[in-house]
Amino acid sequence: MPGLNVRFTEEELEALRERADSEGVSMQSLAHDAVVRAVSERSRLFEDAAAHVLDVSDELNRRLA
Repeated sequence: MPGLNVRFTEEELEALRERADSEGVSMQSLAHDAVVRAVSERSRLFEDAAAHVLDVSDELNRRLA
């Protein structure tokens, strides 16, 4: 499986370590899941925005047709 090296400050790494420990997961797993959630959320927000634009423009498109 492909990998990715990510650099953290000492403070960020310590926060990651503490969070992973508190959730009982590895730092790698916690970081992986956070990135996947961020990517998925961005896609969801885009899809929601596109759907909103289509809904709002539907009436205008009907009037212009």
